[in-house]
Amino acid sequence: MKDNNRLIPDYIFETSWEVCNKVGGIYTVLSTRAKTLQDGFKDKIIFIGPDLNNNPDFKENVSLFKAWKKHAVESENLKIKVGRWNIPGKPVAILVDFSAYFSQKDQIYFRMWEKFGVKSLHAYGDYDESCMFAYATGLVIESFYRFYHLENSNVIAHFNEWMLGMGALYLQDHVPGIATVFTTHATSIGRSIAGNNKALYAHFEAYNGDQMAGELNMEAKHSLEKQTALHVDAFTTVSDITARECAQLLNKMPDVVTPNGFENNFVPQGRAYTLKRNASRKKLLEVSEKLTGCQMEDDAILLAISGRYEYKNKGIDVFIEAINLLRNHANELNKQVVAFILVPAWTKAPRQDLQNRLQNNDITTSPLANPYLTHELYEPRSDKVCNHLQHLNCINQPEERVKIIFVPSYLNGDDGIFYLSYYDILPGMDLTVFPSYYEPWGYTPLESIAFGVPTITTNLAGFGLWAQKENSSMDLSQGVKLVTRNDENHFEIAENIKNAIIKYSDLSSDEITSIRNAASALAEKAAWSHFIEYYYDTYDLALKNASLRQKI
Repeated sequence: MKDNNRLIPDYIFETSWEVCNKVGGIYTVLSTRAKTLQDGFKDKIIFIGPDLNNNPDFKENVSLFKAWKKHAVESENLKIKVGRWNIPGKPVAILVDFSAYFSQKDQIYFRMWEKFGVKSLHAYGDYDESCMFAYATGLVIESFYRFYHLENSNVIAHFNEWMLGMGALYLQDHVPGIATVFTTHATSIGRSIAGNNKALYAHFEAYNGDQMAGELNMEAKHSLEKQTALHVDAFTTVSDITARECAQLLNKMPDVVTPNGFENNFVPQGRAYTLKRNASRKKLLEVSEKLTGCQMEDDAILLAISGRYEYKNKGIDVFIEAINLLRNHANELNKQVVAFILVPAWTKAPRQDLQNRLQNNDITTSPLANPYLTHELYEPRSDKVCNHLQHLNCINQPEERVKIIFVPSYLNGDDGIFYLSYYDILPGMDLTVFPSYYEPWGYTPLESIAFGVPTITTNLAGFGLWAQKENSSMDLSQGVKLVTRNDENHFEIAENIKNAIIKYSDLSSDEITSIRNAASALAEKAAWSHFIEYYYDTYDLALKNASLRQKI
């Protein structure tokens, strides 16, 4: 409920490695939320991202904050670009070149240890790059704040993920008048435990975050994340399941849970949607036919899993097992099934033989070699999806009514096979499946229902638990089916998914329309117009805590 006594920011700075840099799910969080914030704050919401010399979503504008930029560049030696992020709302964005700070990292790390107890001694990998960028964002925000004399304004600085932690701590140390917010989208140590095939949930209450960080060589990242969570004015995470994880592994319960929403303007409506759905289905069936040499039925059930290539965490292994079970029970299906794994891998190029068939519109009844793979891979022998499919002999035999196709390319409209973006392909699906093991939120199932495509997900996904709160039945008739997953029931989950797909194949067209409408209705409840209230609560809390902190 909206609180009329909430403090409202005059300026919001939000920074992430994914600002103007499309590399992960946080990009979707920020880019879809930006329009709602821009509508509310009119160029006083300012995003800060890394200057990577190749930010296609960024358009420089030399007139924006011209006086400050001149001062920052000439007097403070900040290397910045100011412009707009080319997304809905077109908010202000500042890109920062942070390369100059590597020579100072030892002094920076010592101060972070001295002041906040951050242990950077055993850092490796992307730690230095992330921390130097974070430090630079702190300098940029401080420069803007002092140049425009914002001491009497309500200023929020919002940092996303452990990678930006040092930016938040720098401001806590040097500019106490700025209220700091830190959001972890997944704890670094929780993801590491799950990613190292340890039973995260069966022994959850026994895990000590500091101990596990030492065991898994994660001390620096974990320490930075933990100390940032403990020191900022407001600490948030994206779901109840991750809040529990923070309390156990970071020794800090988040102050606010800020679930990830979606901007409905991404979804075409009416006739435009119908045209996209038809075009997507046509292309998906065409590629399937040319690849396998088999004719596809017009009413075939098209289903998919998508997301990052986290084989266990995203449930890709379970998805393949479910499709294999479906192959062995194909006599129970009323329709043909084509299952797509839309997961980017180490792709070399689109397959030339498949391109030739598509371009020449060859009519053929012979499959291509490896008729389950649309693109060439650099190391197919070490690819987990390919190995699993081959192990199960799940390689699209001509007589089989269940096909599975691995699309290991980014679907950005220029993949060489589909020439459609992911959001153009998604409407063509009949069903999506995301049997996640570790999923702090789960944008892919939310995107799916936003496009009217019913989905199957698990109780270990933040989105799944949110959907369960909204609709306790959690049956596919309501747009989302929730399956219960734990550390031991891998094959039980696959069986449940197989049964759900068989049941879906029996539905009438009216029942399918009802399910798709229910999916869209549930997605509307997750629109940013609703979820933005959690951010306003966060800003209010941060501003009040910053005020109290300055009085101590």
